[in-house]
Amino acid sequence: MTNLTETPLPRRSFLRGHFLNALKTEQVKQQGHNAIRPPWVDLATFSEKCTACSQCVVACEMGILQKGADGYPEVNFSLGRKECSFCQACVNMCEVDLFRPTSEAAWQHKVEIQSSCLTQFSVECRSCEDNCEMRAIRFKREFGRVATPIVNLESCNGCGACLSVCPTQSIQIMYL
Repeated sequence: MTNLTETPLPRRSFLRGHFLNALKTEQVKQQGHNAIRPPWVDLATFSEKCTACSQCVVACEMGILQKGADGYPEVNFSLGRKECSFCQACVNMCEVDLFRPTSEAAWQHKVEIQSSCLTQFSVECRSCEDNCEMRAIRFKREFGRVATPIVNLESCNGCGACLSVCPTQSIQIMYL
């Protein structure tokens, strides 16, 4: 797994001071510097086929799609309802053959819980588990300790529902 926040800092992000955690945007803290494109996008042909028409941004019922700095649509899990419902509205609105079949996995990213999780400090918090519809985040009970979260990567669909509810922003997106 590669942590998106450990990738080299793009020049634009460096000039904006994103090497300092205090100056990072909410989106960069959760998702890293690389843009996450809409679900089912064929990344191999995205830049040559996408016309940046913003039809998918308008169609997104969850409000998580935005026009990125490069003009192309990207996911921002700190906007709208802060998660993807996989409604396929973006796929249906696209006039270009930009998307893979919806029977495939929507994304190649998953989530990872960082060491700043409240459970590491003996504080009981299960907000990520409560918001994970796929039940990919479970808590392992331990005798004499607070239960610790475990992510089942095979169950995680990368919807982002757990990101915004974490009080310490300890969940980040990871690429496999």
